[in-house]
Amino acid sequence: MKNKKFKYFFILIFILLSLVFVPSSYSLSSREDLFTNALNLSSNGEFNLALQEWNRYLELYPNDSAALSNRGNVKLVVGDPEGSINDQDKAIKLNPNEVDPYINRGIAEESLKLWLKAKKDYLFVISKDSKNFSALYNYANVEGSLSNWQTARDLFAKASEANPGFAMARSSKALADYQLGNMDEAEKELKKLTRRYPTFVDARAALTALFWSRGISGEAESNWIAVSELDPRYSDEEWLLNVRRWPQKPTKDLMKFISLK
Repeated sequence: MKNKKFKYFFILIFILLSLVFVPSSYSLSSREDLFTNALNLSSNGEFNLALQEWNRYLELYPNDSAALSNRGNVKLVVGDPEGSINDQDKAIKLNPNEVDPYINRGIAEESLKLWLKAKKDYLFVISKDSKNFSALYNYANVEGSLSNWQTARDLFAKASEANPGFAMARSSKALADYQLGNMDEAEKELKKLTRRYPTFVDARAALTALFWSRGISGEAESNWIAVSELDPRYSDEEWLLNVRRWPQKPTKDLMKFISLK
């Protein structure tokens, strides 16, 4: 078949798959149409419908590793991380040299706080491709979750070097510097990000905490106005720590700032 797409949370990665058996009652174009329809539903955020379409497709073509990995991603989004891991396991068994299902499985493992298993998956990908920015970034998040912030900082730096346009990796590196006490370096990076991406909420929220911790209340206030208008989740401490996974120090500083408002 032609190239198919693995769907991540924020990016599509193209892969080449081998030809597989197509039942005589279905033409090649109808198979591609089924796959494309399921993928489009996934991309458009219609996850329940997408899951139904992936199920339908895999009933016909159960050995399609790309479809299994895509269905696994959708299962994770709808709240079935164990089912997601099971699908990624099957995809890996069918195509053990394809790195994308390892990343997808690692993300599902992270959702269950299976840090060491996720780390193993990301390290496998990095052993195959040392500049895979997705694996580097996710591995950095694992190290941060384990409070290994210096290691996390270095991995975030590698992820941003591998993909200079990966703003979240740069913001995460700055937050790790913040946690480690490298405040001047953190401030410099965050200012660069907000100049280049004025509506990038993560960097503005981090600057709010950093400026407040330095007693620069006016700058903190102006950045927070933008944050509160763009993404109210940054006022939720639990979300910051457990979903976005900010380090503890900038999180506490931001919460102190908010409590005084």
